[in-house]
Amino acid sequence: MKYKLTKKQKKMRNRIIIAIALLAVTAVTLHFVEVPWWAELVLYMIPYVIAGYDVLKTAFINLIHGQIFDEKFLMMVATVGAIVTGEYPEATFVMLFYQIGELFQSIAVGRSRKSIAKLMDIRPDSATVIRDGEELEVSPEDVQVDEVIIVKPGEKIPLDGVIIEGESSVNQAALTGESAPVDKALSDNVISGTLNLTGVIKIRTTSTFGQSTVSKILELVENASDKKAKVENFITKFARYYTPAVVIAALVLGVVPPLFLGIGSWDIWKEWLTRACVFLVVSCPCALVVSVPLSFFGGIGGASKDGILIKGAGYMEVLSKIDTVVFDKTGTLTKGVFAVDDVHPNLISKAELLDIAACCESFSSHPVAQSIVRAHEGHIDKSLIGEVTEIAGKGVKAVVEGKTYYCGNGQLMEICGADWHDCHLTGTIIHIAREDDGKCEYLGHIVINDQIKEDSEEAIKSLKNAGVKRLVMLTGDKKSVAENVAGKLGLTGFFAELLPADKVSKVEELLKNSKGRLAFVGDGINDAPVLMRADCGIAMGAMGSDAAIESADVVLMDDKPSKIADAIKIARKTMRIVWENIIFALGVKAVILVLGALGIANMWLAVFGDVGVLIIAILNAMRCMRKLNR
Repeated sequence: MKYKLTKKQKKMRNRIIIAIALLAVTAVTLHFVEVPWWAELVLYMIPYVIAGYDVLKTAFINLIHGQIFDEKFLMMVATVGAIVTGEYPEATFVMLFYQIGELFQSIAVGRSRKSIAKLMDIRPDSATVIRDGEELEVSPEDVQVDEVIIVKPGEKIPLDGVIIEGESSVNQAALTGESAPVDKALSDNVISGTLNLTGVIKIRTTSTFGQSTVSKILELVENASDKKAKVENFITKFARYYTPAVVIAALVLGVVPPLFLGIGSWDIWKEWLTRACVFLVVSCPCALVVSVPLSFFGGIGGASKDGILIKGAGYMEVLSKIDTVVFDKTGTLTKGVFAVDDVHPNLISKAELLDIAACCESFSSHPVAQSIVRAHEGHIDKSLIGEVTEIAGKGVKAVVEGKTYYCGNGQLMEICGADWHDCHLTGTIIHIAREDDGKCEYLGHIVINDQIKEDSEEAIKSLKNAGVKRLVMLTGDKKSVAENVAGKLGLTGFFAELLPADKVSKVEELLKNSKGRLAFVGDGINDAPVLMRADCGIAMGAMGSDAAIESADVVLMDDKPSKIADAIKIARKTMRIVWENIIFALGVKAVILVLGALGIANMWLAVFGDVGVLIIAILNAMRCMRKLNR
C-alpha cells in the first residue's frame, strides 16, 4: 500500500535534509579550516537548531507547565549537556537522528492508520431514496425504515434492506475479506457498506443508518484502541516511572563522582557529564511507548483485512492464550438449514417416495417439510392433492391422487398401523405409509439433517494444528445428532440436549478446568449470555446481526469457522512481535546504559541505543499489519 507523506511530514523531511547538508558542509569546512571555538559552535548550532527547534520549544513549554519527564526533555538536556562539554557534532547528530526517528515513527503510524481508514471507506456518502415518485439524493442518516432506495452499479449500498426489484452481484470484500462477489436477487437481504457491482436494484430498508451494520462496525473499529492490553498498560505505567528514574540516575552520575574524584578539575567534570548525557540519550523509552501500541494497532488492522474485527488490544492478548474453543452447533459448525441426507424406499423407488412426501408436505411451512420440497426439485401439481390433515407433533395425513398417505415420525406410523422400522442413520427421520383397503403399507423413510458447513472440518484441523487442546460443542439437539456431528468433525467433546441456561453452566465448568483461556463461538443471536461469560466471545456471520456485534469480543464477518484459527494466529503473531520489541529494546538499552556509566559507550552508540532501536522496533511492529499467510 503506497503511503503519501502529509504536509507536516514533508516539512520535517525537508528540515532534516537541510540540516544534514549544512552539517556535512560544516564538518568538511572545519576539517580543512581552523576556526575559533565560538565560530565552530555557531556553525554547528545552525543545523542543530534547524533540526531540533521544535523539540527545544516543546520541552521548554512542558518545563514551564511542570511536565518535564518526557523524551523531548531528555533530548534537550542530553544535547545541551553535549554542547556544554564541547561535543558540538555529537549534539547535532543526536538531535538530527532523534528527528529522523520521529519522522519514521510518524510514517509508520500513518501507514497503520491508513489500513484502518481503508476499512472506514465502507461508509456510504449518500443514498438515493424514492419519495412521491421522485428520486432524491439524501444523506443516509435521513432515510427511514421501510423506505425504498435505488442503488446503481458502482455505488455502495447505504443501508441494510431487502431487494424488492432487480438483481446484481455484490462485492462484500470490505466486510468479509472475500474477493468473490455474491449474487443477489429478489427478496435477498443486502448489507450496508457492500458494493453493488452489476445491476440496478431497489431496496426496502430494514434499519436506520444509525442501526445499520456499517455504523456498528465503524463504531467498533473506532473504539478498538480504547481497550488496551495488560502489556500495553504496563508499558504506559513503566514509562511514567522509568523516565524520572533515569533523569535522577543521570544527574547522580554526572554530579556525584566528580565531587569525590576531582571537584576542581574540568576534565573530570566533562568526563562524567558526557557519561550522563550518554545515559540520558540511550534511556529514552520511545522504542517501547511507540512500538507496543503500534503492534496492536497493526494487528487489529491486519485482522480487519481478513474480515476479523477484534474489539481491542486486550482481546488480542486473550485470543493469543486460547487453549479451549467451545462451539454452538447450529449456525456455527452447521448451516442451520435442514436438507435431505438420504432416501430409503420400501416397495417403490426413491423418486416415487420423495414425490409422495413432497406432495404431503407441500402445504407446510415447517423447516423439515420445506427441506423435502426443496429436495424434490420438480413441479408439484397441487391439483392432485386432496384433504391434508396435520396431526400435531407427529406429521400429516394427506390424500394424493385419491390415495391416503401418512407422512411423519414413528408415532404416526404406530397410529396408522404400518409395519415400520427405524433407520440406522442419525437425524430427523420422516416415515411414509400408504393406506390401502384398510391396511397401511410402509413405503420407506427420508433422513434429514442440519448440514455441516463446508469448512468446519478444516477449521477443527487448523485449531488442532494451532495447539488448541479442547474443542467442545454445545447443542440443544438430541444426543445422537450431536454425537454424529462431533464424530464427523473430530471434536474432543460435546454436550447435547442443553437449554440456553445449561450452556452457561457448561462453559463455567469448562472454565474451571481450563489452564489457558476459553473462547465461545456462537452466531450471536441466542448465545449472548455465553458470549459474555467466556474469556473471549467470538460471533460468527455477524453481517446484519446486532446482537453479535454488541455482545462478542471478536466478530467474524462471514460464516466461515476457519477464521477462528486465523484470529488466534494473528493474535499470537502480534503478541510475539510485542514481546520481541520489549525484550530487544530493554536488552540493548540496559547494555548501553551500563557501558555508558562505565565510560565505555560514547554518544554515537547512545544514538543507536535510542534511534536505532526505535527504528528497528517500528519495522518489526509493522509486520503486524501484513495479511496472514495461509
